Amino acid sequence: MKDKLKLLSPALVVAMLLVVACCLLIYEREFLWKVQELNLFLDTSLFLKQQMVTSGWLLTWLGCYFTEFFYHPALGVSLLTLWWALLVFVIWRTFRIPVKWTAVLLVPLAAVVIMNVDLGYWVYYLKLRGHFFAAAIGTTLAVVAVWIFRLLPAKYYLRPIFIFISTGVLYPLIGFYGLMAALLMGVLAWRVEKQTLTVRLIVSIVAVISIVFWPLFYYNYVFCQTNIQNIWWTGIPLFIVDKELSDYYIPYYILVASLVILALMYGQWEKGGKRKEKSGKRNVPVRWALIHLVLVAVMGYGVYHYWYKDHNFHKEFRMQQCIENLDWKGVLAEEVDDDEEPNRSIVMMRNLALFRLGRQGNEMYHYRDGSKPCDTPVPIRMMQVVGYSMYYNYGLANYCHRWCLEQGVEFGFRVEYLKYLMRCALVNGDYQEARKYVSLLKHTRYHKAWAEKYERFIGHPDMVKSDAEFSPVCRLMTSGDVVTSDNMMAEKFIMNRFVRDHSDDKLFKEMSLIAAMWQKDIQMFWPRFFEYANTLGKEHMPVHYQEAAYLYGNLEHEVDISNMPFDDQVKNDYKAFMDLANNASSNSEDVMRPIFFDRFGHTFYYNYFFIHDLYLY
Repeated sequence: MKDKLKLLSPALVVAMLLVVACCLLIYEREFLWKVQELNLFLDTSLFLKQQMVTSGWLLTWLGCYFTEFFYHPALGVSLLTLWWALLVFVIWRTFRIPVKWTAVLLVPLAAVVIMNVDLGYWVYYLKLRGHFFAAAIGTTLAVVAVWIFRLLPAKYYLRPIFIFISTGVLYPLIGFYGLMAALLMGVLAWRVEKQTLTVRLIVSIVAVISIVFWPLFYYNYVFCQTNIQNIWWTGIPLFIVDKELSDYYIPYYILVASLVILALMYGQWEKGGKRKEKSGKRNVPVRWALIHLVLVAVMGYGVYHYWYKDHNFHKEFRMQQCIENLDWKGVLAEEVDDDEEPNRSIVMMRNLALFRLGRQGNEMYHYRDGSKPCDTPVPIRMMQVVGYSMYYNYGLANYCHRWCLEQGVEFGFRVEYLKYLMRCALVNGDYQEARKYVSLLKHTRYHKAWAEKYERFIGHPDMVKSDAEFSPVCRLMTSGDVVTSDNMMAEKFIMNRFVRDHSDDKLFKEMSLIAAMWQKDIQMFWPRFFEYANTLGKEHMPVHYQEAAYLYGNLEHEVDISNMPFDDQVKNDYKAFMDLANNASSNSEDVMRPIFFDRFGHTFYYNYFFIHDLYLY
C-alpha cells in the first residue's frame, strides 16, 4: 500500500503536465498561432550569426526553432510539454528527490508554465525571441550543469574549477540561466558529501566571482550590444516600456527560489524520513497526503490565477486568423450572440469584413459597438495589434510598410511583418523588394508555400489588380498615401484620410461616406453622400446611409430630403426613436441607453446620439 501511495506524487506531476497541455490546445490555439506568426526562424547561417551577437543566443536560436512548430498547435504543444517533462526529470535526478516527494516539482513547473500563459498583450512587446521555450531550455541546461557538478569527485578542487569554467561556457549560450547554475552550485556545495569547510567556502566564493566576472568579461571583449545594466539578465525578457512592470517577474522569482530551496534540501529528504519512521507516529501518511493536497491546490490556483483570460484578447486572434485566410464571414461569425463590449481592434476588423463583403451599409450597426480598454497593464496601442493590417487593407500600403519596418527594428522582424511587407511591395509594384521578402520566407519551415503562392505575382501588375485579395486594396489606393505622422492613432488616421482624399472609384467613395458618418460631421457627409448616390444607378441605397441622410435632413434642414426615396422602415424607425426620446427626455443618458439599445441599437440613430467619447488608442 505504501508503494502505491508513493506513486501518487509523480502521478500528480504527470497530471499537471497533461492538464496544462490540454488547456493550451483547447483554449489557446489562436494565441499559439499568433505566437508563431510573431516568430521568425530562418535555416541560414546568417540568421544563426545574428543571434550570436549577444549572450543567451542559444536560447533564442533554439526557442525560435521550436516556436515555429506552433503552426500546428498539437505538435508545438507536444514539444513544449516534452521540454517541461525533461526539465522535471532533470531537477528530480539532480537534487535526488525521493519518489514520494516528487510533487514538490510542481513549484518550478508551475513557474515555467506561468511565464508563458500570463503574457497577454505583452506578446506584442517581447524582444526576447523564442520566449515560449527559452525558460524550459535554459533551466534544463542550467540544472544539467548542477547535476554534473554534484557527480564530480570532491578532490583536486574539481568542483570550483568546474563552476568557473561551466559558467564561462554557459553564460554566452543561455545567459541568466548560466549564472543561475553557478548560484545553485554555490548553494549545493554546502550540502554535498565529503567536503571540508574550506572547500565549501572556496566553491561559494568562486560561484560569486563567476557570476560577477563572466558577464563583465563578455560585455567588454565579446558582446557589446547589451546595456551593461542588463548583462546579468540576458535570456529573460525585460518587462519595461515606459515603466517597469515588475509583476511579470514573479514566476522568475519563484523558479529561482524553488531551485535554491531544493539545493538546500539536498540530502535532507532521507534524514527526515528516517526520523519520522523512528518516531513511530501513525499519522505520517495523513500529513503527507495533506501536504500534497495543499501543494496541488496552491499550484493549480496559481496557474489559473495568472493565466491570461481576457475575452476580447482571444477574439482578436481568431479574427486576425480569419483575415489572414481571407475568411471574411469567419470574422463576422466571431460577433454572433456576443454580449461582451468589444475594443476598437475588434470593431475595426468587423467593419473591414463587412466592407469586403459589401454589407457595411446595411449591417454595420447590427453588431455591438464600443471601445472597451484592454485588460492589461501594458500600454498597448491598436496600431500594434491590427494597425498595419488595417492600413494595408484600406489601401495605405506605405503606412503598413512603415510600421512593419519600425516594429521589426524595435522588436525584431517576424513572419507577420515580412508577409505584410511583401504584400505592400506587390501592390506598390516594388518587385525587387518583394523578391527579397519571398527569399526570406522561403527559408522558413511552414511559410515557404505561402511565399511561393505570392511569388507568381512578381512582375505581373495586371494579376495583382485582378486578384481577389489585392483588387480591393488597389482600388482604395490614392496618391495621398504619403507617410506623415499618425501619432499611432490608426483608426482616426484612416477615417480622416478617406474624408480628405478623393477617388473616382465607387469603393473609395463608399468608404469616404462611411468615414464621414464615423466622424458625425454633417457638412462632410452630404457631398460624399451625393457622390456615392450617383454611382448607384438603379441599385438600392443601403439602409444605414439612408438613416444618416434622413436624420441629418431633419436635424439641420439645410438639404431638401422631401423627394428622396427613403424606405418606410427608415422613416418609421426615426419617428419611433424621436417619440421615445421626447417621452424619456427627463432621464439621464445612462438610463436611456439600454432602453434605446433594445429597440434601435441596430440603427444609425442610436449610434449618432449614444455612441460618443470612444476610447481610441
